Amino acid sequence: MSARAARVTAHAKINLGLRILAREAGGYHGLETVFARIALGDLLTVRVDTTGRSLDCAGADVGPTERNLAWRAALAFADATGWPRGFAIELRKCVPVGGGLGGGSADAGAVLRALAALAPHAPSEEELLRLAISLGSDVPFLTLASPMALAWGRGERMLRLSPLPERPVALVSPDFAVSTADAYAWLAASRGAWAPQPLALDADALGSWESLAPLVTNDFEVPVSLRHPEIARIIDGLHRAGASIARLSGSGSTVFGIFPAPPVAEALARELPGRVMLTRTLERVTPVELVE
Repeated sequence: MSARAARVTAHAKINLGLRILAREAGGYHGLETVFARIALGDLLTVRVDTTGRSLDCAGADVGPTERNLAWRAALAFADATGWPRGFAIELRKCVPVGGGLGGGSADAGAVLRALAALAPHAPSEEELLRLAISLGSDVPFLTLASPMALAWGRGERMLRLSPLPERPVALVSPDFAVSTADAYAWLAASRGAWAPQPLALDADALGSWESLAPLVTNDFEVPVSLRHPEIARIIDGLHRAGASIARLSGSGSTVFGIFPAPPVAEALARELPGRVMLTRTLERVTPVELVE
């Protein structure tokens, strides 16, 4: 008998590096980024033995159902494949909302993975990624069961990378959010008239934490820090605490630090302006679990 439900952890991501390139003809900016999954994630259960469609979300206010990416992913899957007619999604939010960790995109990717595992005729990975890119630039990577990738374009062009050894990660979330639209506007204002930038990262140089560390930057850090000086203070504080890499993730506002050994959360919380959470990078993405 086929499974009727699936459980999956929607692992968040950090951008080890993020460069914003030229605005493309469609209005979107090209990007170059190194994605890495972290252990922190939302928890989802997707059921398909129902005639209705529902989303039950706990743990954080994520706004109207029709704008929720988990909901939109289930609708996109059903529209593209004709299945399932009904679904029920239970979502427990653990990833900070609006912090640059891709929580909503991870939820979308997790729903696509769950439905593909449950479907009587599973779509190919190419078809699944086509659905993912329609939902946002982080969703394709967060649909893959891959811990690291180098991505270009709108996130749809990806090179899977061999996972690096797990490292402790400190996440510091200030008490403010950064709008992605504002971050792009601040970046554009800081650059003025500028020519398209060439791609800079070489996958061969991303094979160790030591070789990766001096290469990765985030183009949003300077313009966001000018408006929110706390960001620069957190990055500096994480480096002083021993982080080998400390960067803004995405457009923020969460800052991450990667450490060679677990830091003391209480010590970081005393020194840094924001909520501190400890997690780790992943060498393996938790697989979908079929239940019932």
